Amino acid sequence: MIIAKEIFLTKGVGRHRERLSSFELALRNAGIAHFNLVSVSSIFPPHCKLVSRAVGLDKMKKGQVAFTVMSRNETREPNRLIAASVGVAVPADPEQVGYLTEHHDFGKTEKYVGDYVEDLAATMLATSLGLEIDLDKSWNEKKEEWKISGKIYRTRSVTQSARGDINGLWTTAVAAAILIAD
Repeated sequence: MIIAKEIFLTKGVGRHRERLSSFELALRNAGIAHFNLVSVSSIFPPHCKLVSRAVGLDKMKKGQVAFTVMSRNETREPNRLIAASVGVAVPADPEQVGYLTEHHDFGKTEKYVGDYVEDLAATMLATSLGLEIDLDKSWNEKKEEWKISGKIYRTRSVTQSARGDINGLWTTAVAAAILIAD
């Protein structure tokens, strides 16, 4: 049984005349190109901790299989704004599961996409638990937390935006949550 004990968020951007090379450069910029990445779905395990990118990378080895929730976006259109984002909703109660979501968009700012993916994470978590959520009433701006059916959840996101290369090179943006198991 593999259960992540820690998760870190990372992001990167790459540009190259070849699409695949642009993606590889984005992974390098995110610090995760030297792992064998395996996409997983969206559960933030109970008792899991969100750690910094530096702490997470220090715990991993080159060539390691790394489970990830990743968002990727790419363009060859000069100046086109792209964004890739991963959001997480983490419960205050460590016994509960949280939720990870990924989203990519065109023409939207990094802040807009980051806020959107956090709202999406909170909504997906609430509905997966069979709870109703009113985005306008559940968010406490001052405390920067969600209150859903009396329980508190915090959200975070990592978002990479980029403008398409002026000379038409492939531009790739990635955002990822990397799960670390013992």
